[in-house]
Amino acid sequence: MNRTLIRNTPLGSLHGSLDLPDQPRGLVLLARAHHAPVDAWITANLAARHFAVCSMELLTAQESRFADATQNVPKLTERLLDLLDMLRHDGDTESLPLAIFASGDASPAALRAAAQRDTQVKALACHGGLIDRAGLQALKLLAAPLCMLLDTGDEPAKTASERAFPHLAVAHECHLLTPGEDPVLRTAAWFNLHLSR
Repeated sequence: MNRTLIRNTPLGSLHGSLDLPDQPRGLVLLARAHHAPVDAWITANLAARHFAVCSMELLTAQESRFADATQNVPKLTERLLDLLDMLRHDGDTESLPLAIFASGDASPAALRAAAQRDTQVKALACHGGLIDRAGLQALKLLAAPLCMLLDTGDEPAKTASERAFPHLAVAHECHLLTPGEDPVLRTAAWFNLHLSR
């Protein structure tokens, strides 16, 4: 089943979708500031592994006109928390164990949101992103096991992870992806491990 999602904000609408395969083993929230062509491919890959997937843009078209909009961690966190609340009260998703798969600029916001919804978010995977920008409090409060996926040559994300990891009290891993490696495979394995607990 596929559902179209729309969230109205004072600065415009946010658009997304919810893909529900038969008997999903869990729900993955794709955290990304903007929709990207790769989202459909990620969704299909996760659905093939029996995960439901919610993909939602976190910035409106009007907000996206500002060059630094994707750097606004509080705003992106607020949007993710709103989405998490929506999913917690949705009849199709409320009973599914939930994980977040974030990428790039959305990663610190995803970590901060997961720390604030510690009983709801069961696992977290981040593909790049400066996770130390989530802040010391969020890093220390994070309860969801974290898998960090780094592309070869992504030195800023590597440095940010090295700064953040000493403050984490949860299970965490860092994987350097080989060129052409599918990050969804690592992510799905991480979610399989931790959503089943």
